[in-house]
Amino acid sequence: MTEPLIARSLLRGVGRALAAADQAVLAELPLANGRRADVVALDRAGLITIVEIKSCLADFRADQKWQDYLDFCDRFYFAVAADFPVAVLPAEQGLMLADAFTAEVIRAAIERQLPAARRKAMLLRFGRLAALRLQSVLDPLV
Repeated sequence: MTEPLIARSLLRGVGRALAAADQAVLAELPLANGRRADVVALDRAGLITIVEIKSCLADFRADQKWQDYLDFCDRFYFAVAADFPVAVLPAEQGLMLADAFTAEVIRAAIERQLPAARRKAMLLRFGRLAALRLQSVLDPLV
């Protein structure tokens, strides 16, 4: 399987697992710092989780921007396939093992407290993107 197909497969499994945990999930959410989070989930308490999907070791080594996501979430996870060498991932971050069907939390994320203004901005960004995506499904000509 190619790297993009692996990433899409992991994205699907992570999304399913988060949705099963009663979280609303968006893929590819642009952040205020110009980065784009692979997966952002919102739980009923308003806590925000960002999941960075790594399809292979080369993807992790080439892309060290993950720290730029920490200021935009309460919880941060890496999601990788079962054959990923997890020892290279930062031990202080959450870890999920995923496949195309589900994901399992292997290491819980450290909970951070987002400042109120940043949380509000993220909630607005999340809600607006979700509404725009829904509208494009309901009426592709909009």
